[in-house]
Amino acid sequence: MLWTIVFLFVGFAVLIKGADFLVNGSSSLAKKMNVSNLAIGLTVVAFGTSTPELIVSTLAALDGKNDASFGNVIGSNNFNLMFILGIAGLIYPLTVQRSTVKYEVPLSILAAVVLFILVNDNMLWGSAVSAPEVGGVLSRIDAFILLLFFGGFMLYIVRTMKNNSDLDQDDVKIYATWLSIVFVVAGLAMLIGGGKLVVDNAIAIAKHFEVSDKLIGLTILAAGTSLPELVTSCVAAYRKNTDIAIGNVIGSNIFNIFFILGITGLISPMEYSAAMNFDVYILLISTVVLMIFMFTINTRKLDRWEAAILLLGYFTYTLYLIQMG
Repeated sequence: MLWTIVFLFVGFAVLIKGADFLVNGSSSLAKKMNVSNLAIGLTVVAFGTSTPELIVSTLAALDGKNDASFGNVIGSNNFNLMFILGIAGLIYPLTVQRSTVKYEVPLSILAAVVLFILVNDNMLWGSAVSAPEVGGVLSRIDAFILLLFFGGFMLYIVRTMKNNSDLDQDDVKIYATWLSIVFVVAGLAMLIGGGKLVVDNAIAIAKHFEVSDKLIGLTILAAGTSLPELVTSCVAAYRKNTDIAIGNVIGSNIFNIFFILGITGLISPMEYSAAMNFDVYILLISTVVLMIFMFTINTRKLDRWEAAILLLGYFTYTLYLIQMG
């Protein structure tokens, strides 16, 4: 157990440095290529920091642990929205572009709605399933639909790739192109490696205390695989690069549902537990609350008090999960 704890902290250290490299490199590339930091946050950073979720969800599905696979993605999205934006917003108030409020946040709501419809065959259509507690199945057709939505999201990003930022980001440090690329690649590698160290050892500790697959997926795996997003957004917020901070979270949430569950479902169709709907409801509510916050008092800005509410919401949600077992 001692070495498990040691490796857990080593993973944290690798994650922190990897996030630093990734934010510096991607921000520099954004400036040099005249591409908005928001676009970089929604693509390169979001994809890189979502890689641990992809690995963990796929392996869990192949091992028949569907609750852990779904719980990892849904739990990660809740962690991203409430905990990460809560912490990042406390570090520095997050001002965002108009497109984030008009398009990216609504698209993340759409992702949750589409997932809910696809996996609740029994509730919505009265389809026959193997047991009453099973809400439905994420079939290969469902997975393909998710990937089609992901393709549409990528087309939107390509169309808005040119720098249309209305925010001042002149404080971004610019490196040589080759060095920026090295930073991005090294950062992604360290995030993936550090994330695996943290997750593997966190699971080992959880198993030692006989925690259920669903609870592991919604808490330990969700928080563990979201550590790259956490560290990346916090470092970005500390550096006042708010587009990277919030674009990383929103982009990761869209990636998690459309891409990760799309790929996972294509590889291995999964039964969906109806009990997981509660967590999808929480995801929808928290995303709508975030959108409301963007329209209150300081428009297009997540103030510290609003970030504190998101953080309090996550702690309340987590306590409920632990109490329910």
